[in-house]
This record gives sequence, C-alpha cells and structure tokens, in this order.
Amino acid sequence: MFGLFGKKTPTLSMKDAQAELAKDRSIVLLDVRTKDEHKSGHIKGSVNVPLDRLPLSINQKVPNRQARLFVYCLSGSRAKQACNWLLKNGYDNVFYLGAISSWPGVIVRG
Repeated sequence: MFGLFGKKTPTLSMKDAQAELAKDRSIVLLDVRTKDEHKSGHIKGSVNVPLDRLPLSINQKVPNRQARLFVYCLSGSRAKQACNWLLKNGYDNVFYLGAISSWPGVIVRG
C-alpha cells in the first residue's frame, strides 16, 4: 500500500529528537499509531494520524509540506511506511524515529 522503496528516510534517535524538539517548537511530532494506542500513551505534543488515515488526513493535520516531521509508532514498522509515503507525496523534511518505547522522556496518558 505505501511501498518500501524510494528516497531514504533520515533516521534520528529518540534522544536526539527530544533535544531537537526542545529547541524547535515548529517540528511536528507525528504518531502514526491508532487512536486507541495514542490514548493509551503518547509523546507530549504529538499529532496522531493513524497510518491507514494518512492519505486522507495529513493535509489537514500538517498542511505545510516543508515542516520538519518526526515520525514514530509502536515498533517502528508503521513509522517507516509513513515516512516512505510522506516522502513520495511531497513532504521532504521527514525523519524516522522508530518505536515509542525508545522515548527517553515522559509518556502522556489519555
């Protein structure tokens, strides 16, 4: 559905992402898990656009295609798929973070 080939997505460690987010509030932290997964625990300030809703919802949630996007999910698989799709669809400043379990900060519930 989203393809595994195309531009190589830059990878950023969760620790480096946390430091970048602290310095630059314009970065969009994109959680591509389901709404229920997001409610059960997410990184503060993240925008939830489930992978299966990405083609329909991303333009509303992130209209600026030049925005820096940091993408994560539960294990990293959906985040990789989302990054590939985003790059193929005009979002050029996309970074793969991987799994939420690697986040060194607080996880928000609810």
